[in-house]
Formats: sequence, structure tokens, C-alpha cells
Amino acid sequence: MRIALSGGGTGGHVYPAIAIVEQCLREYPQAQFLYIGTDSGLEKEIVTKSELPISFESIHITGFRRKISIDNLKTILRFFRGSNRAKKLLKQFKPDIVIGTGGYVCGPVVYAAAKLGIPTIIHEQNVLPGLTNRFLSRYAATVAVSFKGSEAKFPKAKRVIFTGNPRATTVAFADAAKGRASLGLSAQDKLVVIVGGSRGAQAINEVMVQISSMLSRLPDVHFVCITGNTQYESTMQRIQAQQHSDLDRFHVVPYIHNMPEVLAATSLIINRAGASFLAEITGLGIPSILIPSPYVTNNHQEANARWLEKEKAAEVVLERDLTGEGLFALIEKIVNDPIRCEFMSKQSKRMGNREAAQIFVQEITRLCSK
Repeated sequence: MRIALSGGGTGGHVYPAIAIVEQCLREYPQAQFLYIGTDSGLEKEIVTKSELPISFESIHITGFRRKISIDNLKTILRFFRGSNRAKKLLKQFKPDIVIGTGGYVCGPVVYAAAKLGIPTIIHEQNVLPGLTNRFLSRYAATVAVSFKGSEAKFPKAKRVIFTGNPRATTVAFADAAKGRASLGLSAQDKLVVIVGGSRGAQAINEVMVQISSMLSRLPDVHFVCITGNTQYESTMQRIQAQQHSDLDRFHVVPYIHNMPEVLAATSLIINRAGASFLAEITGLGIPSILIPSPYVTNNHQEANARWLEKEKAAEVVLERDLTGEGLFALIEKIVNDPIRCEFMSKQSKRMGNREAAQIFVQEITRLCSK
């Protein structure tokens, strides 16, 4: 089986593709993979640094601006140039199927595959679909959605199925003991993780600095704060300048490469509401405080977050209401209430779909055998 994948921009579009590759290799060890992305997105770094047998090729493409702009005309030209480049790569690789996992880069790739008559699947991670997937839905053989109820968002699709997010399957295999060991924690230590997404978030990093002076209020809790590479130095300098004695329980890092293992050891997570993160935390049943990014298209992260809040699996704090004192008080409220923690955990796990990658590969198999 030969499989081409595309998706990028953020880790949220790349990690589901990686999860699909992992599951394919479990079921089809001889499968071969080509990933088509951009040189500027996170996909190149993530794919090339993985230990998976994936070849990587790039095309040049940019996203549309929301306002009328001459740049959008340039984007249309880049789309067709990218599609022509994708056609050449696909003709060389000869895939049995092409999979798009979101982000503007998969637009020309999936479009090219459809025009070549290659079966295609697109995966929508969010409650509200993005522009690229709405466009591609009329060309794809199958649209796979992560949230029940999202099927109706694709009225022009040939076939829509609920799979969940394949990233939930990846974390199902994660080893909590290895996650604790990588942080130097014992089995008894409570772990709270604060993360602003694969690229970091300034507002969340700001509250990291603020709460670093409040740690004495939770003496039995360890914190891991993930800043993102670009904001690590400035955030770390501000935290160290406070010179608090409790900072040995406050681990500040730019990025974590063994995130599934760390999440498996986590008692509570504070993060954005990107779809892949929600798949991970519901796959593991982690209580969460969600701070949806207000800077995303259609405010889709708040829609994602409210989905968990409605089932009492998460608390939602909008960025405009975010303060260090308010966030730490909410952390205290949850961590110090084991009954609530257990209930949130059960609700979170109930909403997850740990078999998502298996379901996705079943659809791959179905299309390839037609």
C-alpha cells in the first residue's frame, strides 16, 4: 500500500497524519508513505525528525487573507502552481490513496489527486470546518470528522463518516511512567501542564510568569510550562528574576517531544482548544482548563472548547478574562477536589475515541480495495 499525506501549518494538522501512519504500519508493515507539505510550516520539522519511514517533499503555497487583497490573487496562482507540482510528485510516487489532514497546503495536493483520479480522504479536526476542507469536500471520496454532529457541515460531500481524531489513538499507547521519569517525578506527584500550543501563546506565557509566585499554595503539585520555542528565553528570564524557592516544582521548557507520555502522567492540563490537543486529552481522560485562541478562523477553538464544557469535562476561560490569580484559583479549585477531578476525567474519557486511527485505516482499506 502506498499512501500520500498532506497537512500543515501547525502541529494540530500534522500529528493526526502521523497517527494515521503509525496505525497503517501496525496493520500494513510494508506500507510506503510520502508527505507533501511546505518548508515554512511545522510539518517539515515534525515529519523529518520522526523515526517513521516517511519521505518528505514540499510545495510553495500560502493561505487566503480574510480581507480583499492583491495577495489573494497571488495565492490563487500559487494554488495552481502548487497543484501542478503536487501532480508531478503524485505521478512519481503512484499512491493508492491521498489523505489531507487540514491546513492550506493540503488544498492543492488533494485537489491534484482528485483530478488524477486517485481516491482521497480529508480529515476535519474541528467542530467548525475550515475553508480548505469545505472547498475540498466536493472533490474527496470521503470526509472524516472528529466531532459527532459535524457531518452536516459538509452538504456537498460524497460520503461523510465520524472517525474521531486519530491522535487519540497515539496517546492510548503512551506510557505514563516514562513521562514521569523524563520529568524526574515520582508516581505520587501531581502534575499540572500548561501549554499554549505547538507555537506557544503570549497570553498564556504571561500568566505562567504570574502564577510562578503562587506555587506555595499547592505544595504537592509539580507544574510543566511549555512556552514554545520563540518565547522561551524571555518567559524563562522573567520567571527566574522572581527568585522563588518553589521553582524546583515549576519546569519551564520550550517544547516537549514526548508529549503523549507526559500527558499520560498529567492530572490537569491548561491549554488552547486546538482539535488535536482535545483528541489527546479526551483519549486519556484528562480534566482541562481551556483557553481558546481568539485569533483563529471562525472562532473555531471556542466552539471546540464549549463542546467539552457542555459535558463538564473542562472549564473554559476566554483570553480576555485571563489573569494569573484567576487561573491559579481555578487550578486550586479543581486539584483540591478529588471527586470533581474524577468526574471531569470520566466525562473527558467518555468523549474521546481511542479507536479513531483504526476506524480511519478501515476507510483507507475500503477505498483502496474498490
